[in-house]
Amino acid sequence: MRIVILTTDNREQQKDYTNPQPHFGTAPAALLQGLAMIPEIEVHVVSCIRQPVASPGKIAANIFFHSLVVPKIGWLRTGYQGCIRAVRKKLREIQPDIVHGQGTERDCALSAIFSGRPNVLTIHGNMRLVARASGAPRFSYYWLAARLESYVLPRTAGVVCITSHTKRAVADRAKQTWILPNAVDASFFDAPAAPDLATPPVGLCVGTICNYKNQNDFIRALDPLAGQTKFKIQFAGEPAKGPYGEKFLQLLRARPWCEHIGFLNRGQLKAQLQTAMFLALPTLEDNCPMVVLEAMATGVPVLASNVGGVPDLIESEVNGLLCDPQQPDTFRQAAARLLTDRDFARRIATAAKQQAQRRFHPLVVAQKHLEIYREVLKKA
Repeated sequence: MRIVILTTDNREQQKDYTNPQPHFGTAPAALLQGLAMIPEIEVHVVSCIRQPVASPGKIAANIFFHSLVVPKIGWLRTGYQGCIRAVRKKLREIQPDIVHGQGTERDCALSAIFSGRPNVLTIHGNMRLVARASGAPRFSYYWLAARLESYVLPRTAGVVCITSHTKRAVADRAKQTWILPNAVDASFFDAPAAPDLATPPVGLCVGTICNYKNQNDFIRALDPLAGQTKFKIQFAGEPAKGPYGEKFLQLLRARPWCEHIGFLNRGQLKAQLQTAMFLALPTLEDNCPMVVLEAMATGVPVLASNVGGVPDLIESEVNGLLCDPQQPDTFRQAAARLLTDRDFARRIATAAKQQAQRRFHPLVVAQKHLEIYREVLKKA
């Protein structure tokens, strides 16, 4: 089988045109890691970029890489027409059996549906729901991404939904859906957690500092607990510009038990998880947060909001703890339990790691993708 994966080369998003190595989002990268473990298939990764860059012809023995230079005029202002045409031209050379567009936020989904080939899409973030939860103003990034998502959904053969939350969100538009969670980089499974080494114990909260990620209410909820026991909460992520980010920094200045550690790459995140007592996700909206999967794979207890696709990942008191973001006290109670009942914390962390191995390992997820591709091709 010859497969084309359309995904964003993050060198474009970061304007990192001198880097000779492409790098992708965490979920597509882990999927490619799994596909590389299946030597009988041939995979072509196709990404658009605005400036010429040095790139390898292959990123694994069975995975080829194609970087397509598309001038600025061919991107959002023209509905990604330049990207669509460049991809179609490359696909005529590759002659794939199936095309898989990763994400509905940018050009990949449009290029997939206009590829002229059997195609599927994966939704990583439910753009329409995120736009609603964040109160996105007209013509903002989230507002535009939500409309792009609405356009592409009915025009693909099917949508790979990483949680049942996504399936519910797209069921009225998609021709067919499959529920298949993201893969996790295999190295997280080999990174043992050692939370008892940290003094005081550390909770980790990862995500862009913004209103729908809800860090400020989480901080206020833990105030009474901070007066009773010693711990530290590390916040990883950049504050959004505006009042919310400013308030976050103000809250931290008055609380020595809070620390802002900035953006973490995957290696840095892995290192932080290895010393974390727990991972906290107080979000108001989320689909299949990669950091939850990575914490589970590492063996770190998770306390997270009972919203969106999170309940697909966490069964409360079995492999994590679910909280109500509308009732911040539930986060304080969950954090207190993990800090004081170490046996319980270890028990749910062990269950989470075992489940992650069964559901999120790259090879497991890659094999399930092949089943989806075969199903689509039978109907094509």
